[in-house]
Amino acid sequence: MIDLRPLRHAGFRRLWVSSTVTGISAQLAGTALLFQVQTSTGNTLLTGSVGALTATATVVGNLAGGALADRFDRRTVVLATTSISALAALGIAAAASGRRIEVLFCLVFLQTLAGSCGAPARRTFLRRLLPNPLVPAGVALLHLSFQIALLGGPAVGALLLATNGPTPAFVVDAASSVLALGFLRGLPRGRPGSTAGSPFAGVSEVWRRPVLRAVLLCDLLATVLAMPVAVFPQVAAARFGDGAAFGFFLTALAVGGVAAGLLSSRITSSPRPVRFVVAGGVAWGLALAGFGFVDSPAPSLLLLVVAGAADTVSVIARGSLVQRHAPDEVLGRVSALEGVVGVAGPGLGNLRTGAVSQFTSPGFSLVVGGLSAAAAILWTTRRRPRRRVGGGW
Repeated sequence: MIDLRPLRHAGFRRLWVSSTVTGISAQLAGTALLFQVQTSTGNTLLTGSVGALTATATVVGNLAGGALADRFDRRTVVLATTSISALAALGIAAAASGRRIEVLFCLVFLQTLAGSCGAPARRTFLRRLLPNPLVPAGVALLHLSFQIALLGGPAVGALLLATNGPTPAFVVDAASSVLALGFLRGLPRGRPGSTAGSPFAGVSEVWRRPVLRAVLLCDLLATVLAMPVAVFPQVAAARFGDGAAFGFFLTALAVGGVAAGLLSSRITSSPRPVRFVVAGGVAWGLALAGFGFVDSPAPSLLLLVVAGAADTVSVIARGSLVQRHAPDEVLGRVSALEGVVGVAGPGLGNLRTGAVSQFTSPGFSLVVGGLSAAAAILWTTRRRPRRRVGGGW
């Protein structure tokens, strides 16, 4: 089962509650935003551009936030960015009833940028709030809260939309942002030892450390070569008779993630977490290859549950390794790079899956992508001598 001991520490408990509240409310707001844009404009291109807008803000925010986290007091960075995010959320709630989509887009960009800018600083607090042996368990709990948000947020958002429209979801998001700010005020002060301000110092640090280089490369290979979401509507239409049923696929991934998170104590207590990164990446690829090969609903959902669980195993082990191997003076920028990989990889992967599917078929794209990801991860890690990879293998 999951190790709950980190929740006995008051500082980590406040951080976890804050992350859980904001994660669920962000999913509510994201669901409401797509609904608002589509119903207000009827333009699917504008609706699709929401993803590009938030992805851009996430990448830029993480890179800038990593440098800020390694140069200034990290508590101040978290409180300042959370305050800006809360103000933007209040603005979104106020603007939701109007028809000015450009205003809504600007506020969403600002909110996402501020939240992403504070994310690297948030991740640096694990070392300060928990004893070193409990840091991997803290990583697992934070990822579990993310999976819970993915599972429950869209469902609650859909319920609110069906009964009251998008405005209540935006109001809940704004109230949650203010509530989270209160929990975060209890974080300890402290400045890192770094004076360097380059946002790209994390790249050179990862390059110098074979463990970090290996696990981030595994994540990139897994997501760039085998990301299935782009073809979910087509596959759902073929297997369920309704393209809108692709929501079942997203739920299956989240169910697998929650299940793996609840059983994560084996990962967090392991002295060799790199193996879990590799095993999780390979299982992810093989499960998605199987998903592309089958043609009935039940096996499809089961394979996506396996894929979601494999992804969570890999993410928890990777986060533990980043916390273990990144020096404190560049931890913010290394965490930022981890966040960028987590956004850019799936984005490029969905582009690859959709492009291959356009010229072949969704099943072919999924099978080839999944098998390629599993093979590439095994080939890359087997070629890396263990003595060079160092601790964690």
